[in-house]
Amino acid sequence: MHITLVDDSIPFDGFTASSRAMGGAEKAFAALPGALARRGHTVTVFNRCRWSLFIEGAQWETLEGRKPLATDVLVAFRKPALLEFIRQAKRRVLWTTAPARQLARVAAGDLVKDLKPLLLLSASAQAQGWTAHGVSVEVMPAAVKSDYLADAVTGPAVPPHAIVTTHPSHGLDWVLELWLGRIRPAVPEAELHIYSTSLAKAEDGGEVPPEQQDLFARVLAARGDGIVIQRPGSDGAMAQAYREATVHLYPGHADDATAFTLTESQAAGTPAVLRPLGAAPERVANGRSAYVVPDDDAFANLATMLLADAGVAASMGAEAKALYTGRSWDAAAEHFEALLT
Repeated sequence: MHITLVDDSIPFDGFTASSRAMGGAEKAFAALPGALARRGHTVTVFNRCRWSLFIEGAQWETLEGRKPLATDVLVAFRKPALLEFIRQAKRRVLWTTAPARQLARVAAGDLVKDLKPLLLLSASAQAQGWTAHGVSVEVMPAAVKSDYLADAVTGPAVPPHAIVTTHPSHGLDWVLELWLGRIRPAVPEAELHIYSTSLAKAEDGGEVPPEQQDLFARVLAARGDGIVIQRPGSDGAMAQAYREATVHLYPGHADDATAFTLTESQAAGTPAVLRPLGAAPERVANGRSAYVVPDDDAFANLATMLLADAGVAASMGAEAKALYTGRSWDAAAEHFEALLT
């Protein structure tokens, strides 16, 4: 099949995640073309890449590049308007990483109703509140790049530390409160490594968004309580960071429809403690690879237990890694191919 994928968000290509930090949605979009090409398809990608590139068997073109007159499958990423990128397409797919109910907006809803694409979600949680309008809905299986699936060379670091990757506005203040009031006093040698580009910029003296100034001030003031601010890195760097962490603290958010970093940390073998919000519970095996907790007390108590008991943390980490065995993008591409036949 000839498969065309299109995204018009930010500049990136299939090599970007190997050299610097990149959002989970963009990484997913960048990983699928090569996996489809390895299955024998002719794959062309249009996005804001700087120039034409041939990456892992797929042809990447700028948005101004010459479009094919027709394609067997057009995959529009996140924006319904991109479903019209190529006029003649035998099948159309709208791959979204946001809650599907957001497609109810008038313009987006009309396009979806008229073109009736396959709506491809990243998690079942995205379908909440969605009215089908005669549109088929499928879920792309959770998949990660080989960096996270590779066997670890080193284990968790000493002293033990928890890792947080959440957006500052998605529960970081809540985690910080539990860390300072409950977790660190019980495990005084432990550290909390917060991976945040905006926090790292703030630590370096950069500008802080007005709505986050109070939170950032609290985080910066708490660096003497085991708080370590880290700048997110490439896939290779983040895979190593997860392997060195004892536990991933994941507060979650009702509109977190993907939980990409939780997927990656589980694949790397890092146990987690998380709230039952958004897509996060779908990414773990509760009680085996992670704990999905009902309240603040359980979150603090289980985080403390994992930081204090290396044996339990290692056992749950092994379960997490086993959970993602075979969850490569090649496997996801095979599943995607089956949806089109």
